[in-house]
Amino acid sequence: MIALARNNLPQTDFSPVFNEAGRVGVSKLTLTDFRNYSHLRMEMDSRPVVLTGSNGAGKTNILEALSFLIPGRGLRRAKLVDVARIKTGNDNLPSSALWAVAASVQNFNDITDIGTGCEKRTSFENASERRVVRIDGQQAKSQADLGNVLTAIWLTPDMDRLFQGGASARMRFLDRLVYAFDPNHAKRTAAYTHAMKQRTRLLKENVGDKSWLSVLERTMAEQGIAVAAARKEIIARLIKVMSESEGPFPVANLALDGLVEEWLDDMPALKAEDKLCEFLEKDRNIDAIKGSASSGVHKTDLKVWHIEKCMNAALCSTGEQKALLIAMILAQAKAQVATNGKAPILLLDEIAAHLDEDRRKTLFEELCSLNAQSWLTGTDVGLFKELGNRAQFFHVHDSKVSMKNRIYAVN
Repeated sequence: MIALARNNLPQTDFSPVFNEAGRVGVSKLTLTDFRNYSHLRMEMDSRPVVLTGSNGAGKTNILEALSFLIPGRGLRRAKLVDVARIKTGNDNLPSSALWAVAASVQNFNDITDIGTGCEKRTSFENASERRVVRIDGQQAKSQADLGNVLTAIWLTPDMDRLFQGGASARMRFLDRLVYAFDPNHAKRTAAYTHAMKQRTRLLKENVGDKSWLSVLERTMAEQGIAVAAARKEIIARLIKVMSESEGPFPVANLALDGLVEEWLDDMPALKAEDKLCEFLEKDRNIDAIKGSASSGVHKTDLKVWHIEKCMNAALCSTGEQKALLIAMILAQAKAQVATNGKAPILLLDEIAAHLDEDRRKTLFEELCSLNAQSWLTGTDVGLFKELGNRAQFFHVHDSKVSMKNRIYAVN
């Protein structure tokens, strides 16, 4: 089995503790053969974590490792095998192990040890990779169980133009906001996608099993309506929080553009399920030709407007688009605190870029006021000077992470 922690890492005399019992975050992080890190162990307290260093030093790789501590494919949506470090002849990991991430997670007064990694399985017919998850030393049934321990949201430079890209990226962003509220949303979206792929395969192969197609379409309808309802709920929460917020970040108006969501505005959920089943059955012939389902929540798009400017977000400047995204994730974090008392961890890559001083100061104030840890990266430590001793600063260089001259990564 894959090793989710290393016991032979160099010890340090720096042992920060979570001195605020009411906060959520990672107190220890261990990476094994992850991206550019052969071994990395970091210890931190509950304050925001700032990672600075030159481009390509490995700052984003640490955020990506943290993003694998929740369900999903991580912030880069990389294939499991592509995350593994390119190994040398000095490696002493089992031949089946590719990479691992382990962490101690502080949830108020409780500490949970979680780990995830990729193993290579070799059979007589073929070789494949699989992701494994352990919680307090026990193998979890699925990665969805991670959502019951930790929630996280991220922003990366690739998302700065989210509003100008395709609908699928915007819906993935929205679904991550929903996951933070309700870990079961990941299971529902996965069940919907799995049933849709099976239906498409049957139609393309012209199997003609109408009873099995009906079962798959009913699954798509049941799971899809639940997905749509959860998305509508998070939209309502975000709008409410943003409308009550003051400060330099813009207020956004949000709406879901999709047929299923329109049905939910006009009819009960059960009736909407029946209607989606009718559409799917009616479209079987055309879907067999297209190779995809013509109706369903996978066709939905997220529409965002800058209220003050009365402008579609896609037409706003890069800086305004980034400000809108920050406003949305801050609203989600506040809404989550209001609902269950626990904010998500925020992973903010190159977050200070394109922000003016006023917005930067406001962002830092908001992050420090949340009851969850945030991780920020940047090339210029000066952009984070307003945080002062309210944050902990790490420098990343040549696959090493240091704090106050203590080295936390060794090749």
